[in-house]
Amino acid sequence: MQTASPSSAAPSRRRFIKAASAAVAAPYFVPPSVFGATAPSNRITIGCIGVGNKGFPIMESFLNDPRAQVVAVCDVNRGSHGYRDEKQFLGREPARERVESFYASKTGRGGQRCDAYNDFREVLARGDIQAVTVCTPDHWHAPITVAAADGGKDIYCEKPLSLTINDGKRMVDAVRRNQRVLQTGSHERSSPVSRQACELVRNGYIGRVKRVLTQVGEHNKVGPGPGWQPMSVPDGFDYDMWLGPAPMAPYHKDRCLYRFRFNYDYSGGQVTNFGAHSLDMAQWGLGRDGSGPVEVEYVDAEFLPEGSLFNAATHTTFRCRYEDGVELTCKTGDPAVYVEFEGEEGRVATGYGLDGVQTEPASLAAVEIPAEDQLYVSDDHVGDFLDCVRSRRDPAAPVEVGHRSATVCHLGNIAIRLKANLRWDPAAESFLGNEEANAMLDRPARGDWG
Repeated sequence: MQTASPSSAAPSRRRFIKAASAAVAAPYFVPPSVFGATAPSNRITIGCIGVGNKGFPIMESFLNDPRAQVVAVCDVNRGSHGYRDEKQFLGREPARERVESFYASKTGRGGQRCDAYNDFREVLARGDIQAVTVCTPDHWHAPITVAAADGGKDIYCEKPLSLTINDGKRMVDAVRRNQRVLQTGSHERSSPVSRQACELVRNGYIGRVKRVLTQVGEHNKVGPGPGWQPMSVPDGFDYDMWLGPAPMAPYHKDRCLYRFRFNYDYSGGQVTNFGAHSLDMAQWGLGRDGSGPVEVEYVDAEFLPEGSLFNAATHTTFRCRYEDGVELTCKTGDPAVYVEFEGEEGRVATGYGLDGVQTEPASLAAVEIPAEDQLYVSDDHVGDFLDCVRSRRDPAAPVEVGHRSATVCHLGNIAIRLKANLRWDPAAESFLGNEEANAMLDRPARGDWG
């Protein structure tokens, strides 16, 4: 079986961060007052880490914004099919070619170089890169984000922000300690429809909130069942680096690329995938961006047979309670309606498949919220990030928001996996009276990635 060069052969994380911090000591950017906001030398240079199913279109969003210049891409996959859409051919070489051809089409000539890397540390060590995207599998979000913040980079990190609750805490600490800007890829924070729904709730138009219903999707891929056999690592795929901090495991194509989503070693199933949107909207509408529930209750869950490669729950239901008595239920269903607020005087719902906001009474949908009562206004998540890189203010989904919303997802998964009813202290960020649950706030990292 083919194996990749072990990541332990690369520079240690500690030595890397020291070198990266030194590399960014000299400023690369020239102030707008000197060259103007659109001068090439004043564009925000971007390194895109992870250019697969989600990372590739996010890279293109930066390409299409004249304030940004993509100068590097990074992926452990040189290039292959096997993503969500089998017709997609993605990875670092397709991404590099896309960047170079895009800029050539704009200038009418070639020569705009985009470097392609296998190891994210080479991107972070470059002093001419100001910001990075982190669109890797979830188990890599924290190590890369912490290293990027320590290396002086601003960060656009895909949702869910973290793999574990303690990972999220480390990310918050690194971003704030280094005074970096981080935008979580919870793009519903930049949706006028979702903002309208949450504004109606936050401003009391449905009265006191009693219940919230959120939904997450079913598995949309089928993996091998018990007795599956390892496969040879494809040429051009650095599997050891793909695993990184995750436990060593035999290679199988359904473990990687898009399908990482359905294995608890790398993600939290659809609870963290869809829940990073639906539970994020619940937190926003309830005004709990800096807090969370005080109880989480296991209701139901279904799993594939023991020994299947996909080990994340296929169907779930869990329930949370906030300190003011609001009850939140999250269940597997149609994510088209992915958050619904029920109050004493009305109802508000929003989601992918709805034409705007649904309300009871219907007249609520036409309410115009006064400017002073509006929530953060953004209609372009990538553009908002770039604005904030320049202004140094917090974006629509800053690191604390991404952490707290992901935390609700993680709480649900912990309750599901333990089949337990748990009490949670959102201030201390720990479970009360359950050490087995507290042990699941973190996970040991393999090798040098701890």
